[in-house]
Amino acid sequence: MAKINVVEKTPGRHLAYAVTKDKITFGDDELTVKLSAKERDEEVTLDICLDKDEGIIMGTGGNARNYAAQVVIPARRYEDQDSGERNEEGEPIMVPVPLPFEMERCTLILWGLED
Repeated sequence: MAKINVVEKTPGRHLAYAVTKDKITFGDDELTVKLSAKERDEEVTLDICLDKDEGIIMGTGGNARNYAAQVVIPARRYEDQDSGERNEEGEPIMVPVPLPFEMERCTLILWGLED
């Protein structure tokens, strides 16, 4: 099973979660988010809340009632690779290629839930 950095922001009972290579699942399979699909060139933060019916939702609007967690996905990293072409000076033209997604770079921040 993949690992994610975990920070317990406040004490108490915390939202259950499970992680795989590129997904995080909250609760009893209530909400699954493919974090690799959310990775961008800048850091991304996802808010996870409980709604008025104690369901798990992503986002703070609408029916969101209690804050439960945040997932911080760091900015995508790149590695320069030779394109096989040369510039006017005969030097290789390098192109940025995204590195594979790594769950280990992400952070899960948990807030204590109200009982």
